[in-house]
Amino acid sequence: MRALKSGFWVLIVVALFAFTYANPEPVAVHIWPGLIWETKAPALVIGSLLIGFVPTSLMLRATRWRMARRIATLEATLTAQAHALTHSASGPSTGADPFDSKDKADL
Repeated sequence: MRALKSGFWVLIVVALFAFTYANPEPVAVHIWPGLIWETKAPALVIGSLLIGFVPTSLMLRATRWRMARRIATLEATLTAQAHALTHSASGPSTGADPFDSKDKADL
């Protein structure tokens, strides 16, 4: 799976380099009337891709981190409950205190 992911990113980078090589001329971007931004087409495309990719990536990482914390908390709770359940089941079945007053006097 990691090789497939790496191959995908290499393909994307090669495509961006090919696009950059094929489009060296500047383009004019009209932002508002009277405001024109002249830039190269590859910078515009790469900037647009980053504007879409970075926030989405940050949200994904935050969600994964939050879910990992939630899973760890639930696993710890489940482990504590299982430990308490097995600990109470292995105790004395009579309900009497194992250290009654007679045993304490001998100590």
